[in-house]
Amino acid sequence: METPGSQSSLHRANLERVVRAVRMAGSLTQAEIARSTGLSAATVSNIVRELKDGGTVEVTPTSAGGRRARSVSLSGDAGIVVGVDFGHSHLRVAVGNLAHQVLAEEAEPIDVDASAAEGFDRAERLVNRLIEATGIAPGKVIGVGLGVPGPIDVESGTLGSTAILPGWSGTNPSRALSERLGVPVYVDNDANLGALGELVWGSGRGATDLAYIKVASGVGAGLVISGQIYRGPGGTAGEIGHITLDEAGPVCRCGNRGCLETFTAAPYVLPLLRPSHGAELTMARVVRLAREGDPGCRRVIGDVGRHIGSGVANLCNLLNPSRVVLGGDLAEAGELVLGPIRESVSRYAIPSAARQLGIVPGTLGGRAEVLGALALVLSEMGDSTLLGGVRTAVAPVTA
Repeated sequence: METPGSQSSLHRANLERVVRAVRMAGSLTQAEIARSTGLSAATVSNIVRELKDGGTVEVTPTSAGGRRARSVSLSGDAGIVVGVDFGHSHLRVAVGNLAHQVLAEEAEPIDVDASAAEGFDRAERLVNRLIEATGIAPGKVIGVGLGVPGPIDVESGTLGSTAILPGWSGTNPSRALSERLGVPVYVDNDANLGALGELVWGSGRGATDLAYIKVASGVGAGLVISGQIYRGPGGTAGEIGHITLDEAGPVCRCGNRGCLETFTAAPYVLPLLRPSHGAELTMARVVRLAREGDPGCRRVIGDVGRHIGSGVANLCNLLNPSRVVLGGDLAEAGELVLGPIRESVSRYAIPSAARQLGIVPGTLGGRAEVLGALALVLSEMGDSTLLGGVRTAVAPVTA
């Protein structure tokens, strides 16, 4: 039995520190592990050897700074994780291993007016089909990350009011999917998962403080503070779409007037262009036409960017992030939207905060949320579950 403060409990804690660092990064050299954990190089070397012998990690030759090094990643056989993303009109599922490799991925359209039960049934079928396609035993699934387009109550786990999936309000998505799949399910809103996806795989890599802005049928922000998603006590942090821009503006779905969302989200923006561009116009097509030079679409994209910039300036003044990542279809507009965002930030943000801020497009596109769902499992799962084959009664090591 391990006792607090004993050599064996200290060693166990060091094992978990190394596993956690590798789990979150995907792969690290031993020198990077030492820097991120604060352990000595000798201790890291001994622990990596032990984890490799136990089948928890894999070690491959690599180079760092022109010198030979060893890259450490979790074993591909240690288990798999699943990401599920319910969007405005789609269901996307990805299966990955603990080394941050995506093994299978598929998306299909979904009727947003369908019942929650039907949505979870379809998710269950797609998850099982992709797991079967990988050839990996279902028993290897460690957990599932689930993204939904609405606020999740932190205490109850229920989905709050959402205009995108109105029939789902009050449901407990984590419990519903867990009962179907028989594994733990971790749930979060789509903006938070987009932030996690870009943080681990995309434009947010290397940042510890960032905001991921998603503009679609609504407007939300996923906030990363000191490397962790910040949700707030009620799970509603990041509702940037409901910053008031004009008290006499259009009525928002939240009941207020002139919210940022009413000047930037698709249901409010597309009607401005549909009389001249057709009733079937989508935001993706607006972006494409703007890139091709359409003056009306370019004007609307620019206006949207300036309004988003006002919201981003508020974030800068409050949280002082080092990076803002723009996701969704708007990111494809490039400088047509990023330029106006920077213009508003420069005008409305505290100069010192604006100077330190990088504003970049997301690189994951529509995959950001489902990859973030994979990252959510990797961040929430316990490290001790990966140490089953590792003996912890070993000779003393130093930290």
